[in-house]
Amino acid sequence: MGKGKQVRRATRKPGSLMVLTLIIMITMMSLVLLALGIVSIPSISGSGGGTSPQKVHDLTSILRTTLPESSDQWVELLSWEPRAVVYHHFLSKDECDYLIDLAKPHMAKSTVVDEKTGKSRDSRVRTSSGTFLPRGRDKIISNIEKRIAHFTFLPLEHGEGLQVLHYEVGQKYEPHFDYFLDEFNTVNGGQRIATVLMYLSDVESGGETVFPNVKGNKSAVPYWNELSECGKEGLSVKPKMGDALLFWSMKPDASLDPSSLHGGCPVIKGDKWSATKWIRVDEYQT
Repeated sequence: MGKGKQVRRATRKPGSLMVLTLIIMITMMSLVLLALGIVSIPSISGSGGGTSPQKVHDLTSILRTTLPESSDQWVELLSWEPRAVVYHHFLSKDECDYLIDLAKPHMAKSTVVDEKTGKSRDSRVRTSSGTFLPRGRDKIISNIEKRIAHFTFLPLEHGEGLQVLHYEVGQKYEPHFDYFLDEFNTVNGGQRIATVLMYLSDVESGGETVFPNVKGNKSAVPYWNELSECGKEGLSVKPKMGDALLFWSMKPDASLDPSSLHGGCPVIKGDKWSATKWIRVDEYQT
């Protein structure tokens, strides 16, 4: 009886199997990221008339996201250097009026931080008046602070108490950094990482928040022609009741960001009220 025909089975090398598995995993991960919108495929311009790719610092491209809970609330991306966004209609008119009425009886001349001693001192670079509201002072303030924590993705406990500021005609705050250049102020809560500036009133003219060190096309904002001369010295945000400006004083690698230099332009016409929340790297003890 003759020997039967032997069938030789092909064996796959372990190395080839690993490479194939890795390719499948990378492909699946890329599809998931694309679906979630975390990454995108860049558009390519060509002679065929395709869409041209967006520049990294092109401020004409504005990110608008309608939030599900309210059709008139949306977040606008202003800049990547510094990292800055505006949350439109973050506060209601009643909340703005409440903060102003709460602060009015306690307003005093604003001060600045002395770079050598770390203590507060009077200065001509800041001519507003202001007062601090303790963190969690009442239910309304607690609710606002919780929304700030959700907006910034930073713990509520890392925020300082709100500072309410009032700028009359001619008053200003010259360009400055919110991060500390002294060791005195970093002991309690560490370095300031971000700032949330909420506008409590509309301003007829002037009073813009300006970033003179911005890296981008500062004149690309749609309200460029409405800005004061001071406002045209950088990327500017016009004060609008209820809007909240979030900008970061530190880069993602935890280094200080010099492009976060900002100032408050002189008020030309109207009254400017605002509330500021500074957020620290570590938990801040009030």
